[in-house]
Formats: sequence, C-alpha cells, structure tokens
Amino acid sequence: MKWILAFAGAAIIVLLLRCFAFTSFYLPAGNIDQSVYGGEGIIVNKWSYGLRTPLTSWFGYHRWKEKEVKDGDIVLFNNPANISRSLGFKEAFIGQCAGTPGDTLMMDMLFDIQNAEQLNAPSFTRYYRYPSESEERIDSLMAEYDINAPYCVEEDSVYNLRLFTNAEFQQLSKGLDCDTCIVPIEANMQPVKPLIVPGKDITVDIYPWNRTLMMNTILLHENKRAEIKNDTLFIDNQPADKYTFTKDYYWMTADKSSNLADSRLFGFVPQDHIIGKASFVWFSKDPEGSFFGGYRPDRFFKPVHQE
Repeated sequence: MKWILAFAGAAIIVLLLRCFAFTSFYLPAGNIDQSVYGGEGIIVNKWSYGLRTPLTSWFGYHRWKEKEVKDGDIVLFNNPANISRSLGFKEAFIGQCAGTPGDTLMMDMLFDIQNAEQLNAPSFTRYYRYPSESEERIDSLMAEYDINAPYCVEEDSVYNLRLFTNAEFQQLSKGLDCDTCIVPIEANMQPVKPLIVPGKDITVDIYPWNRTLMMNTILLHENKRAEIKNDTLFIDNQPADKYTFTKDYYWMTADKSSNLADSRLFGFVPQDHIIGKASFVWFSKDPEGSFFGGYRPDRFFKPVHQE
C-alpha cells in the first residue's frame, strides 16, 4: 500500500507540474534559429508569459500574470488554424517570434520577412524594366557576363521585364553606360510590402495582398463573420478597407525556408494560443542518425538562448 501511495503521489506531482509549470516538446526536423535543432526535446516554461489555465474548453481562456512575447523568443503555441478542436487540444508548434503587436514587417509575396540587409544583398532578385529595342543588347551583355536570368516578359509594345539580382543589375548598368536604360519596378510588382502585426485597439488597412490573411484572422479569432466577395472584404456583411483588432497577435517563423510550420502557413498567432517559452534542451539526437548514433551530448540540458 505504501508503494502504491508513493507512485500515485509521484504521478500526481508530475501531472500538476505538467499542467501548471512545465511541458515538453519534441522537434522532429528542421531548426528554430540556432537555438533548437531537429531531433531535440525541449522543456517549455508555462509561466514565461503568465500561466494559461488548463481545461479552457470547460472554464474558458484565462491567464495569470500575463506578459507579452518578445522579439526573438522561442515559443510553444497551439495551431491557430485548427478549428476542429478546442484551444487546449490543438496540436502544438514551436517557432521564433519575429513580430509583436504593432510591428511593421517587410514581407515578400510569399510572406517571407525581408530586411534592408537582404534587400541590398547582391543575390536579392527583383523585376527590372528596359526598352524593348534594347533586348538584343541585353542578351549580348548577359552572354558576356555569364548571366542566366529568366526569359523576358513583354510588358507592352515599349518595355520588357526580366528578373535580375542586384549584382546582375550593376553589371548590366555598367555595360549599357546608362543608369536609366534598365530600372527596377517600383509599382505593382514591388516584391516587398509592409505588414502590420495586429494588436488590441490597432487598426490595420486592408489591401489586396493582405486581404486573405486578414480575413482568416478576423474569421478565426475575432469572432466576426468575414468573407471576400468580388475582391472586397466584408466583415459582418459590411465592406471594409480597415479593421480594428481586439486581441494581440504575433508572427512566428521557422529557420528553414522549406519548413512552413510557421506563420507563412497558418497566419498570426493570437495571445490566447501562446503556451510558453522554450527553457532548455533535455535531449538531442540527429533525426537522420542510426539508433545508436547521432546523439549530441553537448546539447543535453543546454539553455535555449533567446535573441
């Protein structure tokens, strides 16, 4: 009887700790920045942003001593796009916070975050326009500089379009001896747009390029009826070109561009979906390693450093 009581007591303590203090998450593949690698088990502190009370399907959403997520935090959160389960039973993801309420993120059309350093990098690609009559000269320079750019697109009878990197543009500009012969497209086809991360009492303008993202956020998390009809967003049956949000949201990212288990797939993460902050790695093994190999002992019990 003493052993039974001891095991029962230990089980209750573990359950209470898991519900009210810490939880564990295993990342099967991909990296989250340079802090968490694929094949690692991570301990998550549920008190980092205030404890979200368990059994939200019964008692609703409440959080004790609520705190905001900070840029760079490695965060465990529930899938905001899953509408088939109640909040506490949605699958969990882990990612790095790249945008907090009110932040403006420069996004390309695939919702990858860009920054000034990336935009000015030699390998950054954008559309350029040049006179159609210069096509033969452009082709000649491309062959001379060994530039393999995509085929040209005829914009109209006067201009053609091509994708070039910044470095290729610089080479071609020198070869043409004219800065105005080939120019970047600044309107309509501009590759980056400013995306405002919604927050409580923050008004966000609705544009064609962010319309679907905003519709999904309003529909799933603002308890409003939202739909797009004839290229116009309707909220509660009224056309809308802006919306004032009632909750705080975050933009979560993964390190690898091929890993879409982040906000590029499911959009903004509301505050009530936040579980906690990654604290330390308790287990680490290369997921492609053998059963007896691939262990990373130097990662065991390593703190997760936030940037």
